[in-house]
Amino acid sequence: MTKGFFTDTTVCIGCKACEVACKQWNQLPDDGYRFTGMSYDNTAALGASTWRHVAFVEQERPGGLAWLMMSDVCKHCERAGCLEACPTGAITRTEFGTVYIQPDVCNGCGYCVASCPFGVVAVHEDDGRAWKCTLCYDRLRGELEPACAKACPTDSIQFGDLDALKRTAEERVRALHERGHPEAYLYGDEQEGTDGLHAFFLLTDRPEVYNLPADPVAPSITAGQSWRSVGLAAATLGVAVLALARA
Repeated sequence: MTKGFFTDTTVCIGCKACEVACKQWNQLPDDGYRFTGMSYDNTAALGASTWRHVAFVEQERPGGLAWLMMSDVCKHCERAGCLEACPTGAITRTEFGTVYIQPDVCNGCGYCVASCPFGVVAVHEDDGRAWKCTLCYDRLRGELEPACAKACPTDSIQFGDLDALKRTAEERVRALHERGHPEAYLYGDEQEGTDGLHAFFLLTDRPEVYNLPADPVAPSITAGQSWRSVGLAAATLGVAVLALARA
């Protein structure tokens, strides 16, 4: 059964419990304590040792300063650019429909890093291998929910069967619209460039505001289009050369 995350950003309080739970369960090191200049965000972005990242987006509004908060994570794309690019078979699709990097098979080539349209996958500077969220594969096999969802105090992060999550998300959007929030929408439940995400979000502003691409596309799709363009250009050039030779 395909599993996934539904993250409702409208109830995220920025507590970062998901970040802490992820690091604790997966035994990930801290990222150091530094001033990033990004509101109360001291991790700044997803990385090899940060598999959950809570963004604080400061906005000036008529009533004063406000925040948009979102807990970001690997999207476990249905059409995963990282999986398609991996030359060693280190990246696999699990029985839960998630995308998993096998660290003992990864050779650190970095092709997956360049092929992720969300900039999620990163190579760790210490061991040279690629790392990202596993959707707590070990916990799923033990019939436990991922650590981040377990720790979330507001149910901003919901875990479960992907189809059921989509129904829940659609109901939540309808409820928000009825309450006078027409700006609420779902990001990633249906997406042509990735065939849909297994970790999708309820947002209230443009994707770019949350540092998400507006139209993510798996590189293999654009590569195919590029090769077709090259072929067409070559054919056109060949016809032109032949016409000149006959002239």
